[in-house]
Amino acid sequence: MLRLSLEALEILDAIARRGSFAAAATEVHRVPSAVTYMVRKLEDDLGVEIFDRSGHRAQLTAAGVELLNEGRHLLLAANELECRIKRVATGWETELVIAVDTVLPMELMFPMMAQFDALQSGTRIRFTQESLGGSWEALQERRADLIIGAISHLGGNASTQSTQSLGELRSVFAVAPTHPLAQATEPLSSQLIQQYRAIVVPDSSRNLLPYTIGLLSGQETLRVPDMQHKVAAQIAGLGCGYLPQALANEALADGRLVAKAVAEVNAPIRMCFAWRNMGVGHGLKWWLEHLTQEHSISKWLAAGSA
Repeated sequence: MLRLSLEALEILDAIARRGSFAAAATEVHRVPSAVTYMVRKLEDDLGVEIFDRSGHRAQLTAAGVELLNEGRHLLLAANELECRIKRVATGWETELVIAVDTVLPMELMFPMMAQFDALQSGTRIRFTQESLGGSWEALQERRADLIIGAISHLGGNASTQSTQSLGELRSVFAVAPTHPLAQATEPLSSQLIQQYRAIVVPDSSRNLLPYTIGLLSGQETLRVPDMQHKVAAQIAGLGCGYLPQALANEALADGRLVAKAVAEVNAPIRMCFAWRNMGVGHGLKWWLEHLTQEHSISKWLAAGSA
């Protein structure tokens, strides 16, 4: 008799990612008591403890970790099967996962999303955020069907993935007017910059070696979740670092940030969107066509050009 259900595995995955039963319940649209019941029932059915409840917070046991790891493979396989069946029947995907690099404002996606909604295709769209090499890893590991704002030269397998350029991302080294570097003589040397804390958005890769931009060896860091928080942290004077020119322009114009010339200038970074070139359904084709025709991202990147 089958003792595992996809619903139970989804709940277990949500608990592991969200860090608590209550947060997982919110994600899966259940009351906390239902999540607790589902976990206890799964433990009773399997005859093993999935969570160690002896401490302040429930922690996965060794058996729980193994169940979670293998369960995620089953969830992925089930999702791909569902999508494949729908594609065979209608040509439209059940769900499209679009990973957007944190360097791009998510608002740039909304006009296209509104147009896609008007199709009433039945394909669900799920936006996620990645940074640096994390976008390519998400595509490679099939956690995303389409990545937007990826760094071109970090790209993966050219035989299974296709890419198209979005433009160049230009950066500016900026600090708050109250930051010690604001009054320093230009151009700023790497040795001088290294003495001050950098605000960084870490690479979101789970398994690949993390990639960094503009971070000096041994430099103290303050890690923030996305580029918008990086801008805010630098405006607050909490550290220094490179910012996308397009994101920094407003704060530079009104004096909340000061641009500083540096001795070692970062070259512009080529940005792209990418997708796996096998099994492309109608929904993904629509997004690829509109990304090719839609110039809002390219215009946003161009706002950072000299």
